Amino acid sequence: MAIDWTKIYQKYKGKWVALKSDEKTVVGVGKTAKVAVEKAKTTGERLPILHRIPAKQRFYVG
Repeated sequence: MAIDWTKIYQKYKGKWVALKSDEKTVVGVGKTAKVAVEKAKTTGERLPILHRIPAKQRFYVG
């Protein structure tokens, strides 16, 4: 099933986000992956899913 990250994209453009295992809940944000993981660990999330949100949205069809 597809997950809508539209709100996450709009709020965190150009940053790293750490997500819970549900892939919807943001538990850490930072300019680097390390910062995002450290913030996630303070919330109790041991193994967050990391994703870098691009600064510009680009579409690929192929």
